[in-house]
Amino acid sequence: MARSAPALREALAAIVGADCLVSDPAALAALAVDGVTPRWAARPGSVEEVSRLLALASAEGLHVIPRGSGSSLDCGMPPARVDLLLDCGRLSAILEHSPEDMVATVQAGLSLAALGAALGRHRQRFPVDPVGGASRSIGGLLATSATGPLRFRHGGGRDLLLGVRFVQADGTSTWGGSKVVKSVTGYDVPKLLVGSFGTLGVIVEATIRLHAMPPASGAWLFSFASHASAAAFVAGVLDSTLQPERMVVLNGPALKAAVRPQARAAVAISVGSSAEAVESQGGDLRRLGAGLGATVSVIPDDFWLELGAALAGPVRLRLAGEPSKLCFWLEEMERLAGEASVSVSALGEAGSGVVRAALGRAALEGRWLPRAVASLREGLSAEGGYLVVERAPREVKDEVDVWGPISPDSLDIMKRMKRQFDPSGILSPGRFVGGL
Repeated sequence: MARSAPALREALAAIVGADCLVSDPAALAALAVDGVTPRWAARPGSVEEVSRLLALASAEGLHVIPRGSGSSLDCGMPPARVDLLLDCGRLSAILEHSPEDMVATVQAGLSLAALGAALGRHRQRFPVDPVGGASRSIGGLLATSATGPLRFRHGGGRDLLLGVRFVQADGTSTWGGSKVVKSVTGYDVPKLLVGSFGTLGVIVEATIRLHAMPPASGAWLFSFASHASAAAFVAGVLDSTLQPERMVVLNGPALKAAVRPQARAAVAISVGSSAEAVESQGGDLRRLGAGLGATVSVIPDDFWLELGAALAGPVRLRLAGEPSKLCFWLEEMERLAGEASVSVSALGEAGSGVVRAALGRAALEGRWLPRAVASLREGLSAEGGYLVVERAPREVKDEVDVWGPISPDSLDIMKRMKRQFDPSGILSPGRFVGGL
């Protein structure tokens, strides 16, 4: 027999403590998931408490949505309801760090900033830098497969994750993967959870591969009069022996948001290596840029943190296509936006082919946005690419499939995995690809 609301509240409070269970309407409204207010929000302080919460939710049929820093809760389809918001913020410890092996095991609620501060004392780092992401949690960035410019050199979370502890929908705590770099046993489980958006289990711990901090670094901004010149510069770098850590293409509005001198397009590059190598590669980059008419300026370390301002707006898109066509898709987006006087601020990650763009409020007028999304998806599909609407008001999500089409065979596999990990369908139901 299902418990009454007061009985459920008491049962939840008995697990995490009354002070770690939120039931006040005003406080819950501030924790809304894509506009949907949860009935309760619990802040577990241990893996055991997460297990007990999910076991209770499974028994009572409660819809559960995990929360890290909350930065990506507006991504995906809006939930029909949120019975329990599972806030992992208290799970913020570094459980184990082996500097000699360059491996660490951390809890899911630990922020990138806190992890970076601890690793910095050993001249090590976890090289994942989602735009505006210093406050993001490790579990959240893994669950959403959040990446940033450092992916160019070091890969993303999927490449750096060695093992993961997660709690299944029925409350079972499970470990998958390994705690040492040389072992690959069970590695498929961590890969499966990265990018699953909390639909298969709640990540509570992660064992991650670390990298040494470079002894020296340098960063430059190459500004161009056209996208074609920026594209030629990117192609030249990719075809050379140069080894930048980051390479990001910015359009004019993105440069303005990052408080940089105006240009039609620009390429921001950083190099991390020995002092001699940084100086040498910087010289090679300047010569390459000069041949294409670039204006060059040195950019400070905090430039990469400022890039988050370029993606502020009511609508945000993420496109992924052929890396060689990065500037083409950026310019195509500008062309479509120009037809309706829609502002677009865009960042393209060279090497991965990912373009992120923030659209102004004019995008919400009329039927422009659904038509633009359909047009871009049609073009991207020809090269195996995709487009995701990462952020948009509810009325847009009611009209546009934010994830885009997926092949029936792929969707069938995903549905079978969902049934295996979450047979009752209580974890983030309906928010992921294909309504999973």
